[in-house]
This record gives sequence, structure tokens and C-alpha cells, in this order.
Amino acid sequence: MATIYAGKPEDEPPAAGRAAVAPVLQARRGGRGGLAWPLAAMLLAALVAVPVVVVLSAGLTPDLAVWSHLIDTVLGRYLANTLWLTLGVGAGTLTLGVGTAWLVTMCRFPGRRSFEWALLLPMAVPAYVIAYTYSGLLDYSGPVQETLRLLIGATSRRDYWFPQIRSLGGAIVVMTLVLYPYVYLLARAAFLEQSMCVLEIGRTLGNGPWSCFRRIALPLARPAIVTGVSLALMEVLADFGTVDYFAVDTFTTGIYRTWFGLGERAAAAQLAAVLLSVVLILVLLERASRGERRFHHTSRRYRPLPGWQLRGLRKAGAVAACALPILCGFLIPAAALGWWALTSRLDSGSGFPRLVVTSLLLAAAAAVMAVAAALVVAYARRLAPGRASALAARVAAMGYAVPGAVIAVGIVVPLAAADGVIIDIARALGLGNPGLVLTGTLVGLLYAYMVRFLAVSLNTVEASLGKVTASMDDAARVFGLGPGATLVRVHAPLVSGGLLTAALLVFVDVLKELPATLILRPFGIGTLAMRTYELAGDERLADASLPALTIVAAGILPVILLSRAIARSRPGARN
Repeated sequence: MATIYAGKPEDEPPAAGRAAVAPVLQARRGGRGGLAWPLAAMLLAALVAVPVVVVLSAGLTPDLAVWSHLIDTVLGRYLANTLWLTLGVGAGTLTLGVGTAWLVTMCRFPGRRSFEWALLLPMAVPAYVIAYTYSGLLDYSGPVQETLRLLIGATSRRDYWFPQIRSLGGAIVVMTLVLYPYVYLLARAAFLEQSMCVLEIGRTLGNGPWSCFRRIALPLARPAIVTGVSLALMEVLADFGTVDYFAVDTFTTGIYRTWFGLGERAAAAQLAAVLLSVVLILVLLERASRGERRFHHTSRRYRPLPGWQLRGLRKAGAVAACALPILCGFLIPAAALGWWALTSRLDSGSGFPRLVVTSLLLAAAAAVMAVAAALVVAYARRLAPGRASALAARVAAMGYAVPGAVIAVGIVVPLAAADGVIIDIARALGLGNPGLVLTGTLVGLLYAYMVRFLAVSLNTVEASLGKVTASMDDAARVFGLGPGATLVRVHAPLVSGGLLTAALLVFVDVLKELPATLILRPFGIGTLAMRTYELAGDERLADASLPALTIVAAGILPVILLSRAIARSRPGARN
């Protein structure tokens, strides 16, 4: 039988009473070792911030000679190309993503259910893979132009006109086909979450489907749409493989060429600082555009969306609008890669199995590290909610907004300094010169992957932990479990699905990552992305098809998971 102590508030309960209420008091204080989790989260946030701080510090101490050379030669071209690329891809992804999301959510036409998930398929294909594929198909020596010359009887390029795929316009088209799913994904989720009340009121006021979309649904979905476009533009700024292959000079290609081609690390750091500033400005503009406005629904009335039945030309237009992005962004590239992979003859020294094993091991290690770090940050925020933990989570999540080339530049500098300290200490102890322990090793590469993709896992892990009620923590503490034991024995089994999803997303992103891998790769280590880039750079597109197709195949499973998650996002939807 429990004993209730009824003394004065300032009196201390007897020893037996203190023992009885100790677990409850620990639950209120956060439990034993509760302070260690916020400290660990802050440490991880600091590790993520190091590359950013290093690059920004390089921008605060500019080398006038370097800047004078950059301004006189390439800086204007970098700025112009980057600006036009972001504007073109931003407009393209906005139009494709929002338009297709509205069609499959609110309209009824043949094939709509298949289009719901198939519109995400281009997300599985890296932009540089599509760039290589369409170059092989549309170049002068490709099958499309060869067939055209046969049909019209042309003998040279001067006899006809054909758009140049390796150009700024080609890069905009290719990136739009790959990146519009970011906008589609968030826009469709926003449309699914909207209440029927506002749409019905719009119809009673005489608004047709188009007017309801333009005046009601679109403004309510604005935050999600702006976020999707921002994510797409950040990917544009981070891209290296596409713009490098299409010979479009941007800040990312400039950083790589300055680093390796000219050997000017200071100039590369300066360019990285400018690119990072552009990214930060983009993020601030997105936040400032919202102002103090809030977008939410005041009704809890959710019913199945009735949809508008399309007929005639509208039906055909909707089918074409949804089919073309899938055809051009996934089916044609996948079919071309598959055909080339079947017909190409890879020599026995290509080392493809070794590339696959290396890529899978690197991606698996990075996924485990990112998920473990995300779990620490998210759990620390759960244990000690407040400004410090919220700031740690925000800083830890900012790596995804930073291009891989910038992260690589920001990592090399502190790792080189740390190697210098290690060498000095070893010499002082009479151990000789141990060489480079961190720089040019897997440590730096995995560090870059964690910084770049921690945000991907953090969002998923936080969402999973948020579904576990606080009473589970209280019950675990009452039974004497500390925060660590509670996480391992209670939370981890409950959120195992979310952890696996986060690991899978990071796994696929690491398989596709190119610029950071090119800069930080250890000597003798190759990945599927690197091999694809090298073979395509040598114009061996058929040989590049097999590693490229492997990357594409690995990206399909996360697309299926995302599609299922979106379909269940509407309140009241069946699992």
C-alpha cells in the first residue's frame, strides 16, 4: 500500500518517502544524465557549423589580388549563369510541380492514381545522369539527330537547325525535370490537407475550379510551395555534374576548377563564401516573404475530396501534362540507360563490383552516422525543450542548404590544421611523422556526408519521436529507466520505422552525391557517382550507363515511401 506524506510543504519527507517519490522527481527534472543529451546535441551542431564558419571567415578576410583577378575574368560569368539558372529552374519547377499536384489532387481523369506516385519518379534520377543521357541521345552523333539527317537528307550541321543540349537552356530543362518533384511533393501534401469548407464556400460564391485554385487553394498552400521551390533552388546551387558537363560556368564549377585546376585554395574559399552568401540570402528571402502572415485552417471538417471530372480537351491536356514530365524525366532516361547497359561491353578491369561495394559501404556508414546524430539532437530537444535545444536542432539542419562543394572546402581547412597539430605532437613525443591522419581519408568524407545530410534524417526522426506520447517517458522513468535506457528500450522500438526511413533517404542521397566526394575522396577510393562522372567526361556514355542505372534503381524505393506517406497525409485517410 502506498504511503502518503502529509507534512508541511517545507518539511522534508522521511527516507522511505524520498525513495518512493525519487523516480517521479527524476522524471520532472529530466532524469539521470539528462544534461548530457543537450550538450551532445550542441556539440553535433557545432560540428555542422564548423565548415560554414570556416568558409564565411574566408569571405570576411578577402585577398584583394584574388578578387581583382576573379572580377576581371570569371566572376561576372559565374553570377550571370547562376542567376539565370536559378530563375529558369525556379519558374519551371513552380509551374510543373504546382500544376501537376493540383491536377492529380482535385481533378479526375484517366490514369490519375498512377500519376500520383509516378510523378515522383524523376526524383530518383540525379540531374547529372539525365544530363549525360540526353547528351547521348540529342548530340550531333546521337540517334535523334542521325535519324533527322536521314529523313531530311542533310549531310552536315549547316543543313539544318537543332537546339544545343549542352547549353544554359539545356541545363535549365534537365534540372527542371529532376527537381520539380520537390515542389510537387509539398504542394500536393498542402492541397490534401486543405478543408473542403473553404473550397465549398468558394464554389457557392460563383468561383469555378480555376478560380478556386487561383484565389483560395494556391494562397493557402503558399508556404509549402515556397519551401519546395527553395529546396529545388538550393539543389541548383549545389549541382556540379550537370553544369560541368554542359560547360555552364557557375560558382560550383568555379570552386572545383580553382581548387584542382589552379591549385588556389584561397580563391576557392572566396568563391565558396560568395556561394554560401547567395544560399543564405535565398533562405532569408524565403522567410521574409512570409512576413507575419499565418496560413492555417479554422475548420476540422475533413471529407474525401470530390474532385472535378475533366472531359474532352481538358481531359487530354491533363493526361499530357502529367505524362510528359514522367516520360522525359524518368522513362526515356531509364530506357536509354538500360539499352546502353545491355549493349555496352565493360572491360574486365572496370572494377564495377568493387565500386558497388565501396559505394554501398560508404552510404551505409554515412546513413548510420546521420541517423545516430539526428536521434541525439531530436531526443535532446524532447528532453530539454527550450531555446538552446531548438537552436542546436536548427544549426544541425542547416547543412542541407549548404552546397557539397562549400562543405568540402570548409572541411579541408580545419582537418589540415588538425593534421598539423597531430604531426607536431607526434614529433615532440619522438614518434616521427605519422602523415595525414584526417585529410584525404574516409574521416573527412564521412564528416562531409554527415554535415550535408543530417537534416534529411533529422526531419524524419523528429516527426517519428513527436508521435510518441510524453506519458511513455514518464512511465519509463517511474520504473527507474534513465534517458539513455528509455531511448534504447522504449523509443527506439516505437520509431524503428522512422529510423529506417531516415537511413534509407540518407543512403540514397549519399549514393548520388558528387561534388564533395570529388574534392574529399581518399586516393584509390571510387564510387558509382564518381565513375559515372569520369566515364561521361571521357564521352564513354555507354560505359557510364551501368553505374548510373544502379544509382537510379537505388533511388526508386524512397520515392515509393514518399508517395505512400503523401497519400496518407490527409486527416482521416486510411493507412
